[in-house]
Amino acid sequence: MPPAPLYPTADVALLTESRYAATSTAPDDWYLRNILRDDELLQNALAELGLSSVRLDWAAPNVDWSAFHCAVFRTTWDYFDRIAEFRAWLRRVQTETRLCNAPETIWWNLDKHYLADLRARDVPVVPFRLLEPHAPQSLRNLLDAAGWDEAVLKPCVSGGARHTYRVRRDAADTLQERVRLLLSAESFLLQPFIRDVVQTGEDTVMVVNGRVTHAVRKVPKAGDFRVQDDHGGTVHHLDPTQEHVELAQRAMAACDPVPSYGRVDMVRDEHGRLVVMELELIEPELWLRHHPPAADAFAQAIAEHLQESAC
Repeated sequence: MPPAPLYPTADVALLTESRYAATSTAPDDWYLRNILRDDELLQNALAELGLSSVRLDWAAPNVDWSAFHCAVFRTTWDYFDRIAEFRAWLRRVQTETRLCNAPETIWWNLDKHYLADLRARDVPVVPFRLLEPHAPQSLRNLLDAAGWDEAVLKPCVSGGARHTYRVRRDAADTLQERVRLLLSAESFLLQPFIRDVVQTGEDTVMVVNGRVTHAVRKVPKAGDFRVQDDHGGTVHHLDPTQEHVELAQRAMAACDPVPSYGRVDMVRDEHGRLVVMELELIEPELWLRHHPPAADAFAQAIAEHLQESAC
């Protein structure tokens, strides 16, 4: 039997996945270079606080997670494609080391049903309808009932625009047939198509320990509605307004427990009001490279999480 692989230990494990576990990149691999730059900023900030850290694939075999004081979710961007494996791993690892954000937060944010909790807590969110596999519903009927001519359909457990579709009322039946097997296997979220996304973009506000550190605007490429850079979207500096700050901090304060770090994605509705599209609390890209001081705030939040967990 081959020996079990050996992994370096440290105070903090920064969780990534196998595609991004490398420590260097080819000159033309801008995607991995951005990931490594953000983690470098965070690792340097942790070191300034006397905390050692190592980047580690969450699914790496034979890891002794109890050797770390804390595991911080960073770029585990395959979890939604391996959700059963990830859930089993999470149940085990949460008993072996501290997690940041807290396990309760991770479990809650895994599934977009959390939007119902935010709405119940008076946080303005993009309107939505839920499609459950045990209670199949007609996309066309849902659009008619809601009064939406267009909508976006996405899984309740997803990321990176996985299985995300733009739905037009006159083509709803065709799309429903095309994704019939998907709809029978998992819950989906239907939200009105927000035209401001293609006209202006989606605003993303980073919050650390309850305070806004910085913001960016994600803009889809021409002819698309997906803002992710995987799909050709671009990221731009954004000076957050008081309206951005108040909504972001309000959304984070509505979480229980309050996250140590996260991201609030927001858009303007048809009335020009900012509303929450999603909360990213598991593995949010934080664009630390756009605002390096945020890495210091993030490292401090991790250190405080360690101190609180030890009490």
